Order: sequence, then structure tokens, then C-alpha cells
Amino acid sequence: MTRIVDSADVSPEATIGEGSSVWHLAQVREGAVLGAGCVVGRGAYVGTGVRMGDHCKLQNYALVYEPAELGDGVFVGPAAVLTNDTFPRAINPDGSLKSAADWQAVGVRIGRGASIGARAVCVAPVTVGEWATVAAGAVVTRDVPAHALVVGVPARQVGWVGTAGHPLHETGTPGVWRCPATGESYHERDGHLVPQQGTDPTPSEESADV
Repeated sequence: MTRIVDSADVSPEATIGEGSSVWHLAQVREGAVLGAGCVVGRGAYVGTGVRMGDHCKLQNYALVYEPAELGDGVFVGPAAVLTNDTFPRAINPDGSLKSAADWQAVGVRIGRGASIGARAVCVAPVTVGEWATVAAGAVVTRDVPAHALVVGVPARQVGWVGTAGHPLHETGTPGVWRCPATGESYHERDGHLVPQQGTDPTPSEESADV
């Protein structure tokens, strides 16, 4: 059952998926599309035409500006911001107030299962890959690979994360990483991470973790 509390400001032109919740003082603008089972926390903002997949979570006071696109299962932490203006100005060079016709909105794309930590900022245009994690307070100014863990200002990659969100451990076999929570293994190839197919790690790989 979809739940929109009375104090939320949801445009009648927005589409809210089945089972989604929009909480106190949140705003969802016209043309926004939320998938099934999404949660929009207190004071969060979803801009005009933003598209969110199923089971996304926007925590309190997260700001998602158009034309952002979020895949299924994306987490956006408290007070995180997805921007949309590469060269922000309130006025034009002649001193006149900028209008919508005076700039071009550019969006942030977040892949399936990725997480954006509390008070992190993604400076458009950037893409955060599937299952990646942006640490709390980080400022993302360039694309983040799938499964990457990035921290700092500007954000830099410091490791890899699995689908469970835990940092992956090196196994001792070059290019092979393992999730301590699920036991899943991944291969690193040319700066990208892919799940390992097949059976569990060999005993020699297990001993390398000790």
C-alpha cells in the first residue's frame, strides 16, 4: 500500500509506485517517477522528472535534482545531494536573474544497488556504477566504477565492495577479491570488478585470508 503523509508535497503529475512511502515535509515534483517500494524520508526533495527504480531509499533531507536517474535499490543517505548545474550562477553576466532558459540541467546517474553516504555530494554530470559505495561526506567529481569504494574530497577509490556493501578482502591470488559477509568472490580486470563464476574459492585462496 502506498503511503503519502499529509505534510508531504507530492505533485499530482508525479508517479508513485505501489508500496512506496513519502514522509513528512518531503517534496516530489511534477513528472518524477518512483518505482515500487521506495521510501522518501522527511524533508527529502525529488526534482522534476527524476526517475527512481524499485526499492530506492532517500533518507531525511536528501536532495535529488533533475534529471537524476536512480536504478533499483539505490540508497541515498541523509542530507546527500545530487546536483544538476556544472557552472552554477544566480545571475547572468548582465546582472539579470537566471531563468530556466539560461542554463542546461545535467544529471547524476546511480546504478543498481549503489549507496551514497550521508552528506555526500555528487557533482553532475557523473555516473556512480552498480553496487558502488560513496562514503559519507565524499564529493564525487568523476565517474565511479561499479563496486568501487570511494572516499574524500574529491572522492578517490580506496577499495572495492560487494553486493552486501562490505569492503572486499584480497585473497592472495592476484586480481581475486572476496566478500567477508557472503563469501562471494570477484575478479578485477582492467580496473573493473566482475563476480567470479563457478565454485567456491580453493583452499589455497582461503588460507591467504588468514
